[in-house]
Amino acid sequence: MDKNAQLLELVKKILDRPLTPPEIRRRLPKEFRPGLSQKLHAFENSGEIVKIRYGRYGLASQMNLVTGRVQGHGEGFGFLLPETEGAQDVFLGPSNFREAMHGDRVVCRVEGSRRDGKPEGRVIRILERANKTVTGVYQSKGKGGVIAPTQKRISQDFSVRPGKTMQAKSGQVVVGTITQYPEEHQFPEAEVLEVLGFPDDPAVQKSIIIRQYELQEEFPPPALRIAEKIAEPGEKDFKGRLDLRAEWIITIDGEDAKDFDDAVSIRRTRTGYELGVHIADVSNYVHEDNPLDKAAYARGTSTYFPGSVIPMLPFNLSNNVCSLVPHVERLTLSAIIRLNQAAEIENYRFTTSVIKSVHRMTYTGAAKVINDPSAEPDSLKKENLLLMNELAKKMYANRLRAGGLNFDLPEPKIILDLQGEPSDIIRAERNDAHKLIEEFMLTANRCAANYLADAPALYRIHPAPDRFALDEFFEFAQRLGYATNPKLEAPFRLQELLKKAEGHPDEQLLNFVMLRHMKQASYSPENIGHFGLSFAEYTHFTSPIRRYPDLIVHRLIKQKLAGERRYLDLNQLGEAGAHCSHRERTSEKAERDVVQMLKVRYMADREGDEFDGVITGVTAFGVFVEMEGVMVEGLLRLTDLHDDYYEYHEKEHMLMGKRTRKIFRLGHPMKVRIKLVDVTKKEITLEPASAPKERRPSVGGGKKEFGRKKGGRGRGRR
Repeated sequence: MDKNAQLLELVKKILDRPLTPPEIRRRLPKEFRPGLSQKLHAFENSGEIVKIRYGRYGLASQMNLVTGRVQGHGEGFGFLLPETEGAQDVFLGPSNFREAMHGDRVVCRVEGSRRDGKPEGRVIRILERANKTVTGVYQSKGKGGVIAPTQKRISQDFSVRPGKTMQAKSGQVVVGTITQYPEEHQFPEAEVLEVLGFPDDPAVQKSIIIRQYELQEEFPPPALRIAEKIAEPGEKDFKGRLDLRAEWIITIDGEDAKDFDDAVSIRRTRTGYELGVHIADVSNYVHEDNPLDKAAYARGTSTYFPGSVIPMLPFNLSNNVCSLVPHVERLTLSAIIRLNQAAEIENYRFTTSVIKSVHRMTYTGAAKVINDPSAEPDSLKKENLLLMNELAKKMYANRLRAGGLNFDLPEPKIILDLQGEPSDIIRAERNDAHKLIEEFMLTANRCAANYLADAPALYRIHPAPDRFALDEFFEFAQRLGYATNPKLEAPFRLQELLKKAEGHPDEQLLNFVMLRHMKQASYSPENIGHFGLSFAEYTHFTSPIRRYPDLIVHRLIKQKLAGERRYLDLNQLGEAGAHCSHRERTSEKAERDVVQMLKVRYMADREGDEFDGVITGVTAFGVFVEMEGVMVEGLLRLTDLHDDYYEYHEKEHMLMGKRTRKIFRLGHPMKVRIKLVDVTKKEITLEPASAPKERRPSVGGGKKEFGRKKGGRGRGRR
């Protein structure tokens, strides 16, 4: 334990009551007194201790204080999401967090409880501001103006002083640099940094989302200069590598994929199978701590939109030098895995290699060969794809027998026309080719984790759900008639439930609710296993072009192969894991928002249309319904249910009428009519189909946009 950590522990023991800095100093051993004021301030900023009135410091746990992040709501209230695992969220009324903004790290005092028993509190100190800029609609006001944020969770408007407007016009969307945060006697202020345009322009809508999540579209010039100088590999680069250029190696990806970072090969052995998983050797080109590496680390991941991508690496690497395009020599890091006839791993090895892919196959093309081999004239392609499918099915069965879970919820795919407009929304296909690539990647990732387990490494972890959350879920399922054996371990009990519900009307409901009771997967040097996959050790190795953790894992593997000391220690791996987990979640949110924007634009001329749907979300203010045929979700507000007063039953995931006892439950079918489409707000308002029709003009213009979604690649974020 370093000296600062020792000091913190001593201070915590000393603070049996709130004390002033001189009182703390007198109680400390002399060697801990120098620089105490600065260190107390640092502990305060980190949330370890709290400064209260009259300059006294105290322990948050002893004063009903909670540290966490603010989650704002457009109506002006919010919640504190505590940092302490398992702690309840704290409700923040409109007057109790005026100085805080969505995302801020704060200290909150719990001051009571709401009628539902949940804690209610007040923000008393802001530790860290989350937002440096604000994106919103500008309105002129005198010689200056006001920015009304487009992000619903930010409820404060920002004043713009004269001369700081960049000649923005009323109604235009702008990006502003925050110059004054909200305070008790001070309105928030910003200076216009960029004028994006009017909000009904689809390009502006996409830019709003990109700015909101602070995604970087352009690479820093030093990073670009390095990337542009990287040349195609030549014979000198192949020395010391396993030469696999004569092997039958293929890539299988989606039709619109450009960055091919994984290729596969197979052959039957006397005892079973030899599987080759060959991954682009990005670490050969991207070296630690240079400007290119720093830019990739800052992004953490590629962000995929329908029709476009914000890549983690510049184009020359992601789509050219590193991409495993067919008939071209490429540097790879290969996992050669031997399995027995039951598809159990016998042994594996990692090696640097050089390959020359013989086919760039699509999922659709590969599945066609698997399903109808007689129609394939290439006998080697037919033989190897059938062998791959045979092995993958055994791998999948083994994974299920070990307790792995398999969620197969439908995902939408947005079809774009030649102008980049959404022309259709269909269910994304998932065939045998998707499944075989998924199983091969899971196996390679598992081997990589096992190979690195003898020293600090970066794992992909998925914690088991809380016991309380699982019990609550099983009780809910039992009330629906799906009883399970309580003596089974949790993964097998969940498997039993999924099997019982398969093909029944409640299948989608139970999948929804089960997922909501699961914890998020993340990156960490602490290997606690992967609950969803039922793997004792697991990492991400197979996508270094688009995920920074995979690049870290490649470097660790190559250093072990070379007998070198690993370049990151436990603390550095922990910091990198937390950063990459955060960037992954940010990227996912941005992707979801762009898809939602496209969906709303697609539905802009459908007001008054009726749809069969299924309830996908239940809240205290209404229900979300996904409309069949289009896979688009809308909100049916409580205020549009005129036949009764409805009560929200959180544990039951339902609304119930007080008089009629009518129920709206998650997963239940419902017929709805589109009441209003607001393109600017990315919202679709629904009403019961039995309500009188009321045509309204659409808000924010017609359907328009562009883009590409990553869906269909079979390389999920598990």
